[in-house]
Amino acid sequence: QVHLVESGGGSVQAGGSLRLACAASGYTYGSYCMGWFRQAPGKEREGVAAIDRDGSTSYADSVKGRFTISKDNVKNTLYLQMNSLKPEDTAMYFCAADANLSLDLCGDYVNPYYNYWGQGTQVTVSS
Repeated sequence: QVHLVESGGGSVQAGGSLRLACAASGYTYGSYCMGWFRQAPGKEREGVAAIDRDGSTSYADSVKGRFTISKDNVKNTLYLQMNSLKPEDTAMYFCAADANLSLDLCGDYVNPYYNYWGQGTQVTVSS
């Protein structure tokens, strides 16, 4: 059974930084495609960043240059470093994983079709 647990959320002022972590268990970590998503109140969930099996990444335009997705295959942990945070980044952030995505979907931040999801961690950015 794959299990994902996010941490690192919190409240920061605009311009601040946070690093989210997603601890994974129950599978061979390096073989999975992984992504970060967020959902603000009253809005649909949106893809933020994704990383494929080889470490290639993609980002939503709204976070490009400010957020960095990375993974540590030894610690079985996915990260999202968030810098220069803005109030519009306020949302619940979720990590997701899947071993069976095709090459064109793996690492594409837009793709929402992951089998496994964490419970989320809240990020609040005040102006």
